[in-house]
Amino acid sequence: MTSTQDYITILFKILGTLGLLIFGMRMMSTALQKLAGPQLRHVLGRLTTNRFMGMLTGAGVTCAVQSSSATTVMTVSFVSAGLLTLGQAISVIMGANIGTTLTAWIMSLGFNVDLTNVVFPAFLVGILLIYHKRHRYVGDFLFGIAFMFFSLVLLSSAGKELDLEHNAAVMEFFASFDTSSHLTILAFLAIGTIITCIVQSSAAVMAITILLCSTGVLPIYLGIALVMGENIGTTATANLAALGANTEARRAALAHLMFNVVGVMWVMCMFYPFVNVVCSLVGYDPAAGGNVERLPVVLAMFHTCFNVTNTALLIGFIPQLERLVRWMLPDKENHKEKFELMYIRANLIQTPEIAVMQAQKETAHYGKRTQQMFAMVIDAINSTQGKQQEELFQRIEQEEDASDEVEIAIARFLEQVSEGHLSDDSKMKVRQMLREIGELESIGDSCYRLARTLHRRDELGLTFDNDQQQHLAQMAQLCDNALTQMNEALNGRVQDMDMSQTYYYENQINAMRDELKAANVQAVNEHKYPYAVGTSYSDLVGELEKLGDYVVNVVEARFGK
Repeated sequence: MTSTQDYITILFKILGTLGLLIFGMRMMSTALQKLAGPQLRHVLGRLTTNRFMGMLTGAGVTCAVQSSSATTVMTVSFVSAGLLTLGQAISVIMGANIGTTLTAWIMSLGFNVDLTNVVFPAFLVGILLIYHKRHRYVGDFLFGIAFMFFSLVLLSSAGKELDLEHNAAVMEFFASFDTSSHLTILAFLAIGTIITCIVQSSAAVMAITILLCSTGVLPIYLGIALVMGENIGTTATANLAALGANTEARRAALAHLMFNVVGVMWVMCMFYPFVNVVCSLVGYDPAAGGNVERLPVVLAMFHTCFNVTNTALLIGFIPQLERLVRWMLPDKENHKEKFELMYIRANLIQTPEIAVMQAQKETAHYGKRTQQMFAMVIDAINSTQGKQQEELFQRIEQEEDASDEVEIAIARFLEQVSEGHLSDDSKMKVRQMLREIGELESIGDSCYRLARTLHRRDELGLTFDNDQQQHLAQMAQLCDNALTQMNEALNGRVQDMDMSQTYYYENQINAMRDELKAANVQAVNEHKYPYAVGTSYSDLVGELEKLGDYVVNVVEARFGK
């Protein structure tokens, strides 16, 4: 008979084995993501043209990385970065639920087949590849999958050591639950949800469920209730990751939760008939019991049937699900004109390659908002009202401070990304973006200097004549046209563009600077207006030309020149 001390020892063995399982799966998933980073971003970004392709893509990627949470968080990252629409993301998430069923089948295999003879050679090959730096991620993958299978072997062994089927107290405890009651099923569903939310690993909870069922202690109906709870609990990872993201990303994470909740609701309405059909597929009779070796297969089969059927039923209702989450998370009205990070979120980094794409979108948004800041300068140039000038100056001053903060935030994000495994192409993009944000910040500084010069002019009571106002407006318009070209370069594909238009505006701005400065010197010498007015006017012309230079620098950085 097993003593209390033995039970404590075995319990710690089980807990340690679960830790090994979680570590192995995370190691394997991370290695696969690093190996397939560039391919993953192209797969998720391009193979989601319709809901069915999105579903297949989600299933394929999840099977590859062996983590529905990784796929879902990646998808939320893509939505946050504007690379996927909400509808596309929902279809990918549906596919991820199907792909994750492969994990359950692997675990059922681990409980039914002794994989020890495969595990130890995998450890040996893995460690050799890890020390061979060129193939270190392949080694990490082998180590991860070896840890996972080894933990399943240990877990199965621990289950046999527990010998729970001969423990009268334990058997009596589980037998006290009325498996024919929906309330009992709901209670175990809630337990599965809570435990999965706490440990942040549906695989670990699935392993415990298989362990309890395979020993004959936990009735299959209660085991399946735990599996349904795991499906809801696993959505917590994406929802937690999306807390700091934009509204669209939080909607994608919420859609994942709603999809699984709706699935559980319809299964609960026909729970016993559905479970009995699944059991019949693998030749297990829930009423007769016995043959506990088949229970891991029953759980894997239910997991598959549930997710496949749920996806088949709901894939046609993606627009309705999208409207539901939009209603639950409406757009917030925000009238503050501040620079805010829209696309990059440190908590959403899954692979450096995906993070590079997010940073590109954020840099493009930075360029757009910089042009909006310059639009305030144009308003200040054209304005003659003292109160309006004061308000514009204060707004531009606030925007310049925010622009500095955004430059630092993007730079820090890129530094963090650079620490990961990047392709040569992505390394070059990071270097280009660091140049781009530096020049964009200089444009913000230039906007502030222009506004400050206008503000000082007004404080001194100076005014420009009609010709000066008209010439400044013309030069500002050339700068605005150059900014438009710059933003097209930041948002478009370099292969589809050239720099000729940018250089054209730069030459126009330089020529106008030379012409206006020469005319200004002549006008001051002829006493057409005071020297102080001429100085202020010359400062504005010179600063507009510098702004044009910064624009060219941004475009050259984008083209890698």
